Amino acid sequence: MRLTLDPTNVNSVLSPWAERLRRHLNLPLMVQWQGCQGFRLGEFDTPRVVLDVRDMTGAAALLAPSLDSLGRAYVEGHIDVTGSVQDIIDMAHRLSDHGAKEQGEGMMRRLIHRIADATSHTREQDRKAIQYHYDVSNEFYAAWLDPAMVYSCAYFETGTETLAQAQEKKIDHILTKLKVEPGQTLLDIGCGWGALVLRAAEKFGARCVGITLSQNQHDLATERVRAAGLQDQIEIRLQDYRDVRGPFDRITSVGMFEHVGLKNLAGYFRIIHDLLAPAGWALNHGITSTDPQNGETSHGGGRFIDRYVFPEGELPHIGTVLTTMQEGGLEPTDVESLRRHYARTLDCWSASFEAKAEHLKTLVNDKHWRIWRVYLVGSQWAFEHDEVSLFQVLCCRAGKNAQSLPWSRRWMYENSLKGA
Repeated sequence: MRLTLDPTNVNSVLSPWAERLRRHLNLPLMVQWQGCQGFRLGEFDTPRVVLDVRDMTGAAALLAPSLDSLGRAYVEGHIDVTGSVQDIIDMAHRLSDHGAKEQGEGMMRRLIHRIADATSHTREQDRKAIQYHYDVSNEFYAAWLDPAMVYSCAYFETGTETLAQAQEKKIDHILTKLKVEPGQTLLDIGCGWGALVLRAAEKFGARCVGITLSQNQHDLATERVRAAGLQDQIEIRLQDYRDVRGPFDRITSVGMFEHVGLKNLAGYFRIIHDLLAPAGWALNHGITSTDPQNGETSHGGGRFIDRYVFPEGELPHIGTVLTTMQEGGLEPTDVESLRRHYARTLDCWSASFEAKAEHLKTLVNDKHWRIWRVYLVGSQWAFEHDEVSLFQVLCCRAGKNAQSLPWSRRWMYENSLKGA
């Protein structure tokens, strides 16, 4: 329901608010509404961002600004914004930060963020959540991802690589960490469109099983395996990880455990333990919270993501990851932070998304286009500013003799970053 704008009401409500922000923040932001001149929120010749209030719901979002309320108002069409997407997200954060200081966010952040036990993560819930995000359309993702359609953090050895080069290096880095050898069996939990299993089979000679809950991903990955002539080495399954039977010499989980749920992490790692051959190795690559209490990102950003992007998603702190991994019977042997790498990856995705804006609008409705637009640039900001992080954790079955463990990490870098 759209509450019609009344210019008199808008003036009386927003004028004091705008004056207060002008004094405290001095933002290069113009707030306006249909047929009216609007408010300048700072001293400037030309605004970097212009925000159009379309109705009273949009005005209300400005009066109590958070990343959730502003993002929701934008996605639902209660406000429009013009300006570079980087400037837009910067203005949203500065407004939200000021709003939090005025209203007091400290304890509310703990009270509002979802309690882990409230999310059951049944098989049906997980299937629907995955399909909601990944089954938008393959063409939509192909328009702004790299040619291999790798939808996870890339690995930039020097920062000068193209996105495609960095994604290939990421996959090689993972497979080299795992010491994948010809003839070994590899399970990829959450295989996406098949890039990792294709690389593992082609370059490393592994026999692979890739599983996903997305029909679109399953179909395209299967097609890519067939096109590469690797049907004898790779099987793509539409399957829940809880239904897989092992053992496997190597297991990868890339960008998947965020969907498992905090209370289910130990069980998830126990399943990986049970699927892993006694001498096997596994690697978990996933986004983590930087809040030691596993809380959401500041100013309601996590609530926006949960509502519009990743329903049922939950981010653990790296401490929680390591604890639940051990509870699941696995020993972490190497931990690597890739926070800077994901900030760069998202910068590449966001730039590509903006460059393809008109084409993307022909593939999805306006609401979905707005959701992914702010999600990509907002996530980039979060990684840049230590709101979230990403870790690769290499592990094996706990209780192994120390003689079976490596002396150093040298093998991870001697070959993995040289490319094909």
